[in-house]
Amino acid sequence: MSLHVFLYGGRVSVTLAPAPGRSLDAPARRRRTRVLALPEARWALAALMAFLAGLAADLGGAPPWAGGILYAVAYVCGGWEPALEGLRALRGRTLDVDLLMIVAALGAAAIGQVLDGALLIVIFATSGALEALATARTADSVRGLLDLAPTTATRVTDGGEETVPTAELAVGDVVLVRPGERIGADGTVLDGVSEADQATITGEPLPVVKGPGDDVFAGTLNGTGAVRVRVGRDPGDSVIARIVALVEDASRTKAPTQLFIEKIEQRYAVGVVVATLAVFGVPLAFGAHLTDALLRAMTFMIVASPCAVVLATMPPLLSAIANAGRHGVLVKSAVAMERLGEIDAAALDKTGTLTEGTPEVTAVRPLPGSGLDEDALLALAASAEHPSEHPLARAVVSAARARGLALAPATDFTAAPGRGITATVRGAAVTVGRADPAEAEHGETVVRVTRDGTPVGTLSLTDRLRPGAPAATAALTALNGTAPVLLTGDNAHAAARVAAATGLTDVRAGLLPEDKVNAVRDLRAAGRKVLFVGDGVNDAPALAAAHAGIAMGRAGSDLALETADAVVVRDELAAVPAVVRLSRTARRLVTQNLVIAGTAITALVLWDLLGHLPLPLGVAGHEGSTVLVGLNGLRLLRESAWRSGQPQDT
Repeated sequence: MSLHVFLYGGRVSVTLAPAPGRSLDAPARRRRTRVLALPEARWALAALMAFLAGLAADLGGAPPWAGGILYAVAYVCGGWEPALEGLRALRGRTLDVDLLMIVAALGAAAIGQVLDGALLIVIFATSGALEALATARTADSVRGLLDLAPTTATRVTDGGEETVPTAELAVGDVVLVRPGERIGADGTVLDGVSEADQATITGEPLPVVKGPGDDVFAGTLNGTGAVRVRVGRDPGDSVIARIVALVEDASRTKAPTQLFIEKIEQRYAVGVVVATLAVFGVPLAFGAHLTDALLRAMTFMIVASPCAVVLATMPPLLSAIANAGRHGVLVKSAVAMERLGEIDAAALDKTGTLTEGTPEVTAVRPLPGSGLDEDALLALAASAEHPSEHPLARAVVSAARARGLALAPATDFTAAPGRGITATVRGAAVTVGRADPAEAEHGETVVRVTRDGTPVGTLSLTDRLRPGAPAATAALTALNGTAPVLLTGDNAHAAARVAAATGLTDVRAGLLPEDKVNAVRDLRAAGRKVLFVGDGVNDAPALAAAHAGIAMGRAGSDLALETADAVVVRDELAAVPAVVRLSRTARRLVTQNLVIAGTAITALVLWDLLGHLPLPLGVAGHEGSTVLVGLNGLRLLRESAWRSGQPQDT
């Protein structure tokens, strides 16, 4: 039986109006598809009721025609849709396995086994309804994210405030988020301090403190403080919307395993028809009774049909995609999910991947005789740097604010690209510029501060290591059996510092984009299936050359995000080994499903050929294995499937 429903059919349409009287801090209602909302379930129920009524009529001594009519209703209710689909496929010169089931049921009725044929139709229809329900619930788990987004937001204007639909918000708008409200758009906090419950987006179990400069996501719940947020993305490009859109796109693709199964399905179905004719004709030629030969042939056709095999592949992969999407990892296709589970080596970019890509002050060194201590030197440099937009300047100012230092106003500010800045602070000419690279002992950036032409100290800045980088690299090492390779365009000293902090030994620094590609190709030439993780434009060629590529989403370039097979929206490296492990689990479930399906088909076929397999038992065995593999694949929707792949900090 084919899997007909899984996020197919275009855009998701939802109504996000809050329930009347619902408190603002109430959790968003998780919508679940009702069983009878599915047409497959309604037709299956009608077929079941007709079958039970017919069975009651038979057992109650009613005229044979009464039971016959009721069984006919069961045939029509449960079989019209697969019969129609099968005929359409036949018109296109393909043989649908659903049509084999209908032919088998009609064949059973033709030899007087009307009850057995009706039972086949009922179980067949019930199996289809269970598949439709399971896949609809999978879609619910992703589509339910849209329920988190509020329908309106409070936009701050020159004239005050106005309530507008969130769909009308534009990049640059400022919205006010009051305590207990859900944030209406992805953006950056301008002022105010609060906490945000981001569990639905990032999986973080505890609320995260949000202050000026921090990013927030649409649909997350604001805590006890009021904040003003500048909208950073259009509503259609929010994290939630991107998750839903990418999972929908992914559901329309087919993994290589699925494509292989579909390629052989037609040949297999034709083989089943030929074998059925042989099972019917050979015993008949040797004197078997017509009814017995036809019943055995119909049973053979049922149990040999590859319904469970067809259903073995996509549910596990699509469930894994949905689960990853709920945790902020957007896997773009079933092909990509399958490839992630095949990798046996990893290569990592440094800046923006293992590190956050933003510098921080790590050392403040006043020179002897300058008359300054660390705080005074930092305050002097930050006062001069305050008007600058350079990343190093922002890092210096942030360090001063973190220490609670007061900044003096700067005048006569000038900036010389590549040299630094000059400003007048409290009547003194202050210059902050890069020092001689020889002064950097461990690959850090050193800036020299001078006052009235006299050096007064230096500041050391380094790219901040991501908090989860050591645990993530250790998890990738455990998964692949070898430590990841560090590929970076940065200098050797900076690369060595990051490698030492993350436990990496194979470090290749000073690489141009083509050098990264060549390094990935060298690994692939050695027989390795390489996962590359990066974020910048210079990483896009390596992402394309790797067996699978993952881009860090928050700071990732558009080109890298387009090229990668998956995007980590929340920029947490822990998600990389987690999604690889989830993909491997999905591949294991695919294998399990194929074994279950193959074993069931083989056992039932041998029973029918070598012994006497009752038709109802053959139907139950065949449809039972089909439902079993479908439900087995949906196990990956559970929260525990993701948590088991997350590395633990040590």
